Amino acid sequence: MTYVFDTNVFSQLFDSYYRSRFPTLWEQYDELVANDRITSTREVRREIENHRASTLRDWANENREIFPAPNADEATAVSRIFRVAHFQQIIERRKLQKGGLNADPFIVARAIVLERTVVTMESGSPNGAKIPNICAHFEVNCLSLEGFMEAENWVF
Repeated sequence: MTYVFDTNVFSQLFDSYYRSRFPTLWEQYDELVANDRITSTREVRREIENHRASTLRDWANENREIFPAPNADEATAVSRIFRVAHFQQIIERRKLQKGGLNADPFIVARAIVLERTVVTMESGSPNGAKIPNICAHFEVNCLSLEGFMEAENWVF
């Protein structure tokens, strides 16, 4: 399986699973990155630039290739997402007013185009406009971090 990671998954990994304490996890993670099985989007890297942990920011800067700018197909997929009026809620008024970042539609769009599985810490809810809701609408597989670890058969 191949994956598109949300910002919160990178944050959880880098904030909670220290390389010195979980070397096997990081060996397996680094192998997935090296084999192009984990990707994300430029908008996630932009969100990471504001992250409190310098280890994550440094890692993202050293691995820019997994955070490409959206291509034309992904831009088309983002527009398909926003054609669903209900999903326009993911653009929070505060972010519109202050020019905030919102990677969510780009994450799902990349997964649609590349036919990958989204990995996010968000939970869907009835009538919600979160990543899992958008994935379900567009029939994109969506996993939590634990679900990702289960899919990869990781046991530590």
